[in-house]
Amino acid sequence: MLNKKTILITGGTGSFGKAFVAFILENFPKVKRIVIFSRDEQKQFEMAQEFPSNKYPIRYLLGDVRDLDRLMKVTQNVDILIHSAAMKHVPAAEQNPMECVKTNILGSQNVIDAALANGVKQVVALSTDKSTAPINVYGASKLLLEKLFVYADSEKEDQDIKFSVVRYGNIFGSKGSVVPFFQKKMKEGFLPITDPKMTRFSITIQESIDLVMFALTKGWGGEIIVPIAPSYRITDVAQAVAPELKQEIVGVRQGEKLDEIMTTANESPNTVKRDNFYIVCPATGGWDREKYCTETKAIAVEDGFEYNSGCNDAWLTLSQIQNFLDSESLIN
Repeated sequence: MLNKKTILITGGTGSFGKAFVAFILENFPKVKRIVIFSRDEQKQFEMAQEFPSNKYPIRYLLGDVRDLDRLMKVTQNVDILIHSAAMKHVPAAEQNPMECVKTNILGSQNVIDAALANGVKQVVALSTDKSTAPINVYGASKLLLEKLFVYADSEKEDQDIKFSVVRYGNIFGSKGSVVPFFQKKMKEGFLPITDPKMTRFSITIQESIDLVMFALTKGWGGEIIVPIAPSYRITDVAQAVAPELKQEIVGVRQGEKLDEIMTTANESPNTVKRDNFYIVCPATGGWDREKYCTETKAIAVEDGFEYNSGCNDAWLTLSQIQNFLDSESLIN
């Protein structure tokens, strides 16, 4: 699938980018080239120590998705584009909303324009649960990203290109997630809990890679792909990280939800279950949900269905969370 292909990863020095590069090199030894495109030279330098260009077919290019001219240049001769560059921290986006708009919305449109102009065959964008019924700037920006990609696929006419979106929550143990946050807070003698009722979906870094690979190998273009995953309670994670420490309630931060919602009731008329994923089919671009179900053996969900971490069928137990912590090193 990826052998003999050139793959561009925007924001490629992040948790997903580094893990995806390792996955490609292990499973697709004949990959033509991997292009890491990001704006942080220090992170590129550090990544190049692990994956040096003189040993692997990797090229590190500095640039920003806000810069269309730069994107037009780096997308030349690219076959597959994974768009993971984003301004991701909720508080930072709340305090700098226009900066979030420039990167997550205008930057995503630049990615689309460059991919169309240069004949890229497949583009997969990484989105988030916070895009569903968004209550913060970051979530709203990712909702617009999704809309832009779905629209781009519907308007591609006869051009041989697919735009797909994968939507998921925080990767368990990744930087910026609750696990390293709790581990840093241990020295203060207590763990801050925003709300004892808070829940989240659990997805591993490998599952995020599997999600992108599903989009690349089985995506039709225009769909939003959501993983089916277990939930966990924030209090259980705190208990697993430091069972001896007190949990202190500090209140929900601005723009933060108690539960994650991966698909909304409003999306249910266009949502199907396929394999271990929910697929939100586009309502435009000639899509036919019934045809999709017939050809892929997907099953339409009931009207009003909502995939919510607070009322999930599967939950991680305290021992399972502890096993995660014992077996998985933190993702830097």
